[in-house]
Amino acid sequence: MTFLLLGVAAFLGGGLNAVAGGGTFLIFPALVMGGMPAITANATSAVGVLPGYISSAVTFRRNIAPVRGIRIPGLVIIGLAGGLAGALLLLITPAEAFDILVPWLLLAATALFAAGPRLAAALRGRAATSMAEGSKTGTVLALFAVSLYGGYFNGGLGILLLALFGLLGLTNINTMNGLKNVLSAVLAAVAAAAFAIAGVVSWPEAALIMGASTCGGYMGAKLSRHLPQAWLRAGIVLVGLMMSMAFFIKAWEG
Repeated sequence: MTFLLLGVAAFLGGGLNAVAGGGTFLIFPALVMGGMPAITANATSAVGVLPGYISSAVTFRRNIAPVRGIRIPGLVIIGLAGGLAGALLLLITPAEAFDILVPWLLLAATALFAAGPRLAAALRGRAATSMAEGSKTGTVLALFAVSLYGGYFNGGLGILLLALFGLLGLTNINTMNGLKNVLSAVLAAVAAAAFAIAGVVSWPEAALIMGASTCGGYMGAKLSRHLPQAWLRAGIVLVGLMMSMAFFIKAWEG
């Protein structure tokens, strides 16, 4: 029953990751409910969702585009650097203080994503986003910061990436999803390597998550491309609010 619950959670989580992010909040609790320590559950979840991210990224490959003049190789390098830094930070520091920040980060990211189109239009109207060096530097720093978060704790990473892309001026939800899945795959890969070397991954559960989340990610990516963008945006905001609420409750009870 424990593995059945984990398989269902991983399938649904893979689909959610492909569409809006947040699949970790289905997979991580399933692991903890099965008796796994939180740190091991976090590492195992990060390893398990990697194939799902990859399959989703492949599905969206034709929608991927540069961000503020930064091409895909540059985005990958930024993701690798930030993800590795976050994974190492998780391995050497306790997570209690970060747990307090998580619901606030998720709530802020959800609000930013909801207001993304209007904010992006305002920014374009004021400065025309001329790809100046300062603007590109700010983009690099913002991507690094979100990648750092993703390497440390994968939960809500999709929401943060989508919020960031919205503020950077992207409006096509398929392009945003494609970039999100590529960077999520990069972050999961570097975190998985660090966690595996540190020996904090439970491989039987990780293997189950890999298979189920890959199937869910493929189906979720296919479905999301045929849904109206307004529906997807509303669904993403709803997921973000629900995740924020869950973590506020968790922090209150803790």
